[in-house]
Amino acid sequence: MRQLLLRPGAEELNYEIRGIVKKARQIEQLGYGITWENIGDPIQKSNRIPTWMKEIVADLVSQDYSYGYADSKGMLETRRFLADINNDKGGVNIGPEDILFFNGLGDAIAKLYQFLIPTARIIGPSPAYSTHSSAEAAHANTKPITYNLDPDNNWYPDMEDLYNKVKYNPSIVGILIINPDNPTGMVYPREVLERFVAIAREFNLLLIADEIYQNITYNGYESVSLSEVLGSDLPGISLKGISKEFPWPGSRCGWMEFYNKGVSREFKKLCATLENAKMIEVCSTMLPQLAIPKIMSHPEYFQYRKTANERIGKRSQLMADTLGKVKGIKFNKTKGAFYNTIIFEPQRLDAKQTLPVGDRRVKRLLDDWLLEEDMPHDKRFVYNLLASERICVVPVSSFCSDLRGFRVTLLEEDEEVFRDTFERLAKSITIYLNSSKSVALEAG
Repeated sequence: MRQLLLRPGAEELNYEIRGIVKKARQIEQLGYGITWENIGDPIQKSNRIPTWMKEIVADLVSQDYSYGYADSKGMLETRRFLADINNDKGGVNIGPEDILFFNGLGDAIAKLYQFLIPTARIIGPSPAYSTHSSAEAAHANTKPITYNLDPDNNWYPDMEDLYNKVKYNPSIVGILIINPDNPTGMVYPREVLERFVAIAREFNLLLIADEIYQNITYNGYESVSLSEVLGSDLPGISLKGISKEFPWPGSRCGWMEFYNKGVSREFKKLCATLENAKMIEVCSTMLPQLAIPKIMSHPEYFQYRKTANERIGKRSQLMADTLGKVKGIKFNKTKGAFYNTIIFEPQRLDAKQTLPVGDRRVKRLLDDWLLEEDMPHDKRFVYNLLASERICVVPVSSFCSDLRGFRVTLLEEDEEVFRDTFERLAKSITIYLNSSKSVALEAG
C-alpha cells in the first residue's frame, strides 16, 4: 500500500472469546459436538424466555410506532424509568437527560474510548474484559494499562498496585471497575468500591463502572452500584444493558448513565460529545428500549430474576464441589455474573504437557494449532482440552493478564450436562498437569 493503513493500537483489537470458535468449528466439521464454554450467551445454553416476556415484545412488534426512530438519546419514557431506578438507591440522583442509549455496550465502550485524546488513559482490571482493554489500547496506540485482580484474595483488586500506577502515571484520567466482574465472577463489597472512590478523589479522576451484571448476584451477595458510593463531587459513568439480565443479547441494547456532569468542565464536554455522536448516528434500536419499562415493571419480573439467580448460584456450588478440590489450580467460588476464572499454579505448567486425543484427524489439527510461536501455556491447555474433550473455554492470557488459566461459564441449564462438563474438565486438568511426567518417562 502507498501508506500504512492501521494505527499502532489497532493491533490490540483481539477477541479470543470468539477467536477460539474457529478452532472448534474445525472439530465440528469432523462430526463432533462442542460444549461451548467460551461466551456468555444464555440463549445458547437453552435459557428459556418466559412467555409473559415474549408477549410484551410481541405486542410491541404489532404496534406501528415501534418501527420508527427512537429519540436520539433514547426513548424519554424509558430514560425516566431507568433514572427512577437509580434514584431509588439513594446515591447520586440523575434525570432522563443523564442517560444515553447505544446499540449494545460494545457500541458504548467503543464510543467512549473513541473520543478520548490518545494521551488520556483509563486504567482497568486484569484479567480484563477484552472489549474494554482492546478499545482502550486502540485509542491510545499502545498496550492497555491495568491494575491486578488477586486470585489469592477472592479476586479483589490489588489496591496498592492500583494506587501506585495512578500516582506515578499522570496520563491516567480514569479508573474502570467491572462489578460484578467479568471474567472472574466476583462482586465487590462496599468498602472496596469506597477505596476506588478515595483514589479517584485524591487524583481527580473519572470513575467508569461496567455494571451490566449488577442484578445477577447469588448465594447471599448483592451488588453495590457506583452511584451509591460516588458522592456529589466526582464524575462517573455507569454502563448498563439488558443482554445478560433479561436475557436478550440479540437486542444490542445498552446505555450510559452520567453522574455529576456539572462537577468537571472536561467531563461535561465528553458527555456532550457522546450525545452529539449519537445524534449524528440518529438513534439506537427502538424495540428493546420500548420493552425495558414494560418488562422490568411486570409483576413477575422480580421473581423471574430471583429464580434465575438462584439457579446460577446452585451451579456455582456444583462447580465448586467439582473444581474446588482439584490440585494445581487456584479456585474461587463466584458471587455474581455467570463466569469463573480458574488459575493454574505457575510451577505446575510446562510446554510438554498434553491430553490424549483418540481421533488422528483431531490430533493433526491440534498439532497444527500448537505450532503457533510463543504460545502461552494456558492456551496450550485450552487447545488440548478442545481436542480431547471438545470443551471450548478461553485462556486467561487472552484477558490481558500475566496469569495462566481459563474462563468458563455457569450458564448450562441442564444440570446433568453441567455436572458432566465440569467433571470431565476436572479430570482433564489433573491428567494434563501430570502428563509431562509420563511424557518424560516415555521419552526415557
